[in-house]
Amino acid sequence: MGCASSLPGGSSGRLSGLNNSESNGVPDAKNLRVKLVLLGDSGVGKSCIVLRFVRGQFDPTSKVTIGASFLSQTIALQDSTTVKFEIWDTAGQERSCPCQQRLELPLELQKHGSPDIVLALVGNKADLHENREVPVQDGMDYAEKNGMFFIETSAKTADNINQLFEEIAKRLLVRRHHDC
Repeated sequence: MGCASSLPGGSSGRLSGLNNSESNGVPDAKNLRVKLVLLGDSGVGKSCIVLRFVRGQFDPTSKVTIGASFLSQTIALQDSTTVKFEIWDTAGQERSCPCQQRLELPLELQKHGSPDIVLALVGNKADLHENREVPVQDGMDYAEKNGMFFIETSAKTADNINQLFEEIAKRLLVRRHHDC
């Protein structure tokens, strides 16, 4: 599963980005709004990650997402910056996409998305050690090769869920400060 989020791109046709909360057209550097999209195969736990992050809940009977769902959550970072995530949880229809195209998705996002995009490769269901399909090192190598960061999570146990979103926010802020 992957997450993509970005800072404002400024041009139409790009992936959505982070928009500062504005008052009278002046950006507010301490209150940010992030548009985040979760992509991944059906059944990998995208909805469960979002529900754990937004509501602090895990539903073992979670149903398959039809189309997309939208939720939001605001976090406060240590520097008092607040980041509001507007999260689009996709239906996981990427499985119908040929394997080669799925492997090229990070490159396409970086090529056509906002230059400030943050990509994360998330290995969910880390609590199911005995059912592991991808070695940790493979995830780390793939993420590094494709300009992403890698993190393992468990929506069931809440391991690294908040850390995932905090890391995305921190990376967006670093990119934002580099552009100023």
